[in-house]
Amino acid sequence: MPPACKLSVVIVNYNVCYFLEQALLSVRRAVEKLGEPVEVFVVDNNSVDGSVAMVKARFPEVILLANKDNPGFSKANNQALRRATGEYQLLLNPDTVVEEDTFRLCCGFMDQHPRCGGLGVKMLDGQGQFLPESKRGLPTPWVAFYKIFGLARLFPKSRRFGRYHLGFLSPEQTHEVQVLSGAFMLMRKTALDQVGLLDEDYFMYGEDIDLSYRLTQGGWQNYYFADTRIIHYKGESTKRTSVNYVFVFYRAMVIFARKHFAPGRAGTFSLLINLAIWLRAGAAVVQRAITQAAPVLLDAGLMYAGMYFLKNYWEDNHKYVPTAYPPQFMLVAVPAYIAVWLLAAFFSGAYDKPFRASRLVRGIFLGTVLISASSNFLDAWRFSKALIVLGGVWAVAALVLRRMAGNFLRYRTLGLAEQQQKNVGIVGSWEESRRVRHLLEQAAVPARVIGYVEPDATTQPAGAAPEDLLGEVRQLDDIIRIYGLNELVFCGRDLPASQIIGLMVGLTYNPPIAYKILPQDSEYIIGSSGKDSPGDYYALDITLNLYRPQQVRNKRLLDVLTALGLLVLSPLVLGAQRHKGGFLRNCLRVLSGSGTWVGLRYAAAPRRQARAVLSPADAVHAATPLTEATRRRLELLYAKDYEPSTDLRLLWQCFRELGREE
Repeated sequence: MPPACKLSVVIVNYNVCYFLEQALLSVRRAVEKLGEPVEVFVVDNNSVDGSVAMVKARFPEVILLANKDNPGFSKANNQALRRATGEYQLLLNPDTVVEEDTFRLCCGFMDQHPRCGGLGVKMLDGQGQFLPESKRGLPTPWVAFYKIFGLARLFPKSRRFGRYHLGFLSPEQTHEVQVLSGAFMLMRKTALDQVGLLDEDYFMYGEDIDLSYRLTQGGWQNYYFADTRIIHYKGESTKRTSVNYVFVFYRAMVIFARKHFAPGRAGTFSLLINLAIWLRAGAAVVQRAITQAAPVLLDAGLMYAGMYFLKNYWEDNHKYVPTAYPPQFMLVAVPAYIAVWLLAAFFSGAYDKPFRASRLVRGIFLGTVLISASSNFLDAWRFSKALIVLGGVWAVAALVLRRMAGNFLRYRTLGLAEQQQKNVGIVGSWEESRRVRHLLEQAAVPARVIGYVEPDATTQPAGAAPEDLLGEVRQLDDIIRIYGLNELVFCGRDLPASQIIGLMVGLTYNPPIAYKILPQDSEYIIGSSGKDSPGDYYALDITLNLYRPQQVRNKRLLDVLTALGLLVLSPLVLGAQRHKGGFLRNCLRVLSGSGTWVGLRYAAAPRRQARAVLSPADAVHAATPLTEATRRRLELLYAKDYEPSTDLRLLWQCFRELGREE
C-alpha cells in the first residue's frame, strides 16, 4: 500500500511561540516548493505562551496535538509519528528556519539512495556560523571520554579525538555518518517501522543518538547532506552552560551506554561518566558564581583600596590626635561599611540593567546614612564620621569610574550605558521597513535605524523619502561598511529563507554583525548572537511589574522580614491560624526562599518561581466559587500592577490562612 503522502513533518514545541511561528512559515514555503502531499504535526507540551492559539489562528493546515502536561521530547515526537503516514518523516525543532528547497532536495536524495534510513543537513546558528553537531560520530566510551574531558575541543580535526563531531570531515561535502541531530532528522518510514520509534527513557537529549544507532544496526545508512542549509538558533529552551544541561545531557550518555554496550563495559563507562558529570557540574557552578560575583568583588576591592588611602591621608593630615587607627578599623569596620554600601546599592537597583548613576548615588547615600547612624550606638566602633562620608563619596566615584573604564575597553566610549545604541539596517521593502521601525519603537529597543535596503532592483515606492533608501542587496557589503551598521533585520515577507541564509554566510565582519528576521505578518523580530546563546526577540509584550528586578528584590526582602516577624510572634499569632501545623513550616519555607507569601497559584508564571502560600484570588469573597479563568485573571492583574503594599494588604486580609498547604 503506497504512503498517503510524501513527507510528514513533526515539530515539538514548548513555550517558544515566536520561533514556532517562524519555523512553520518556512515549512509552508518549503512544502510549496516540494510540490507533493505533506502533513505537518505540531505537538505542544503544555505551553503557556499562546503557542496553541497562534497555530490554530495562523496555520489551519497543521495537525495540532495539545498536551496537558510536558511528557518530554521523545514521547511527544512519538505521539505524532504513530499517526504520521508520510513516506519520509522529519523531526524538526521549532527554533529552525528551513530553505525553500530543503524538502525537495532532501526527499530527492532519499529517493536516489534507497538504503538511506536517516538524513541530516548543514545547520547554521543565528549568525550564519556552521554548527558542528550537524554531523556526529557514535559516542563510544572513548569518544565520550574525549568530549567530556575537553580533548575533542582541543583537537577538533583529529581523527582520534575529534570523532564526536567528525571534525576531520568537510562540512561542504555529503558524507555517510553515524549520528544525526534531532533538530533536523529526516527518516524513511519503512526504516522506522523496522527499528522502532524514539526511546522514551530519554526525556531530552540522547534520543537522536539512540535512534541513529538503531538505524545503522538495522542495516540502514545515515547521511550528512551538505546541499541544503537550515538555521538552528539553539539555546532557547535549554541553556547549554547551565548545571541542569550538564546533568541531563551526560546522563543521557549513561542511558545509551547501559542499553547498547556490554554490561561490564557499561558499568565502568557509567562510573566515568558520573564522575565527569559532577566535575563538569561543579565547574559550571564555580564559573557562574565567579561571573556573577566578579563585578561586586571588583567594586568591593576598589572601595577597600580607596578607604585604605583615605585612612592614611586622614591620619597624617586631619586627625585631631595624630595616632593611627586601630587594626580592627581596616579588618572589621571597613569591610562592614563596604557590605552596607553594596547592599544598599543593590537594593537601589545599581546593578540592574541599564545602569543608572542616580540609583547608585541613592543607594550609597542611604548606606552612608545607615552606617553613620548605627555607629552612634557602638562606642567601641565609633571611629570617624568624616571617613564614613568620604568613603561614601569615593564609593560612588569608584563604581562610576569602574563602569566607564569597562565600557571604554568594550565599546571605546566613556559613557555609562552598558548597552550601546545599535545602528540598524533593514533589508526589505519600504512597507516592511516601516513595520520594523514601529516594532523597534514599541519594544523600546536602543537602536538607531539608519535606513532600508531594497531586496532587488525594483522601483522605489511613491512616498518613500530618498534618505531612507540605502541601496540594494547587491551593495550590502559597502552599505554596512559606510554606515557602520552592527545589526541587520531581514524581512521574511520580501526575502526567501535561502537568500537570507546566503547573506548571513557571505557577510563576514569583525566585530560580527548581528542578524534578526521579521517573519511574514509577525510581531516578533527574531535572532541569536551565537551558537551557545539563547535566541532572542523584540516583541510587543505585556510588562509584568512582578518580575522587574527591583520588585523581585523588594518582594524577597518583604518575605524575609515578615517571615522573621511571624516566627518571633508565633506564640501570639499561632492561635489565630486555621492550619496551625503548616504555619511554622510555611514561615521556614518563605525564609529559605522555596516559598513566597503571595504569588501565582493558578496562572502559569513566565519563569520559575517560589511556591506561593496565598493567591490574590484568596482575598475575594464571592457568593459562588471563582472559576479557574477568573482566578488566573486576578493573578495576572496582580502580577501586572504589583507593589509590595499589595502583599501586605493580602497578608492582612488572609491572615488566618498563612498555615495553608498547597
